[in-house]
Amino acid sequence: MFFGGIDIGSLTVDMVIVDGSEKIVAYNIIHTGANSRVAARKCFDETLEKAGITEGDLKFIVATGYGRVSVPFAGRAVTEITCHGRGAFRLFPETRTVIDIGGQDSKVIKLGGGGKVADFVMNDKCAAGTGRFLEVMARALEIELDEMGEMSLNSKNDIAISSMCTVFAESEVISLVAEATPKEDIINGIHNAICSRIVGMVDRLGKEEEVTITGGVAKNRGIVETLQKKLGAKLNVPDEPQIAGAIGAALIAKETAEKPRDPRLNRNYAKG
Repeated sequence: MFFGGIDIGSLTVDMVIVDGSEKIVAYNIIHTGANSRVAARKCFDETLEKAGITEGDLKFIVATGYGRVSVPFAGRAVTEITCHGRGAFRLFPETRTVIDIGGQDSKVIKLGGGGKVADFVMNDKCAAGTGRFLEVMARALEIELDEMGEMSLNSKNDIAISSMCTVFAESEVISLVAEATPKEDIINGIHNAICSRIVGMVDRLGKEEEVTITGGVAKNRGIVETLQKKLGAKLNVPDEPQIAGAIGAALIAKETAEKPRDPRLNRNYAKG
């Protein structure tokens, strides 16, 4: 018996399949592209292939992420707040604070017993401090996004980025490049600005250790190290931080399937 969780984000679609013992049997990450519905189906099919199972083997599927309501093969949609909390708790059972930096928003989540969400704050009004923000800055610097983390660690001078508005920050970065400011210092300044914003969100909730970071930006070593310094706490970083939300969704799918039938849910996927 298998259960699926799919996280449809602005930049990537991530899917996880777990078995009856909650062991991850397969996962997949692809770019969302222009059509999230098409990407969701592609990710779904590829994950099934990796797991070596068919659609009929899945008992239930939960969708999460900004595109969760447009997944026709999911039996239930759950917010990414809940799913990232559950996923982080599953990976690091002592987690009490979750920092999720995604493609289009960033969130700080406080967990209570059993990985349930006790409180959260969210930056969802602009791209500042998100993966999209870093993409724009990488393009302005004419480097690859995945180069930013390592490059920032070679910074020798502190550069202040005064604006977190994506448009103004991009202009600021272009001006710094024109002034021959080392790219390493500019990236370090970008990371400091992002991390200061995240720390402000953590302070609003009140930091409780352990702290786990999820989302694609957690792959950026410069961001992680800067956050650790500013928070004064070590961060748990999953081996694959992008799938934390999908893990949580898969675990909720298993719980949903094992509960007595709720008529408010769309359907039991395998019997649909």
